[in-house]
Amino acid sequence: MLKYLVGRLAGILPVLLVISVFVFGFVHLLPGDPARLVAGPDATQRDVELVRQDLGLDQPLWVQYGRFLGNAVQGEFGRSMKSKRPVSQEIGERFLPTLYLTIVAMVWATLAGLLIGVASATKRGRWQDHVGMVVAVSGIAFPSFWLGLLMIDLFSVKLGWLPTSGYGTWQHYVMPSLTLGLGVAAVMARFTRSAFIEIAREDYVRTARAKGVPARLVVWKHTLRNALIPIITMVGLQFGFLLGGSIVVETVFSWPGLGRLLVDSVNYRDYTVIQAEILLFSLEFIVINLLVDVLYALANPEIRYS
Repeated sequence: MLKYLVGRLAGILPVLLVISVFVFGFVHLLPGDPARLVAGPDATQRDVELVRQDLGLDQPLWVQYGRFLGNAVQGEFGRSMKSKRPVSQEIGERFLPTLYLTIVAMVWATLAGLLIGVASATKRGRWQDHVGMVVAVSGIAFPSFWLGLLMIDLFSVKLGWLPTSGYGTWQHYVMPSLTLGLGVAAVMARFTRSAFIEIAREDYVRTARAKGVPARLVVWKHTLRNALIPIITMVGLQFGFLLGGSIVVETVFSWPGLGRLLVDSVNYRDYTVIQAEILLFSLEFIVINLLVDVLYALANPEIRYS
């Protein structure tokens, strides 16, 4: 296991290097001139050139990439072109709101997905199974932005129960976390149902039933316990997707997180922030995948990495 972890950690560096090249190239292919946006609409061409020099955009691309890579290695990404503040500070202030929202959404989505999946599997072919799968398919089909706007219209505008935007109290978490986690809950429900049905066909489960073990004990001890092993992988991957995929939800609910910051940065052509955020999202996803592998090995003693 230790050799495996060391190898995986060493492999992160070249992966991040390749990602940094693609990120840098993609950002510089975006239309628009950030120097003109920073200078303002009334700026002269001379003013724009001075801003371009101040931002280092007049230098060759390989020089700009080298500066970006050197700053990234040190954990610094320069200053935001929009706010003039350090990029690390901008991201640091937005990271926790995104992390908290992701955790809340992931917790309820995982619990709901497990319950619906187990209920559908144990009542396979009955009305409970059909209702559960209809709910799951609907959760996958509903666009998150449409669901978010629908919740705002119902619970905020018409009923006045919840705030439309903002961050700070538990009420602010309700609609964004429901919107963000619905798709995950649907995926978890379908995956849990499939894993549960597959495990239920194993000989040791049939033997337990033949010996007269209570049905509830068969479900929760023998079947679900073993079905959780592949589910752990799904939970980790979904958490990574949520952490990096909350852009739409944060925009709809004006959530002060990384997703909203990325949208604002793209609109403003803030190269430094865009590059730093995408690189951070990539690193998060790689680390989460590594943790999933470790948890998978701990949950299943038969798995041994070498």
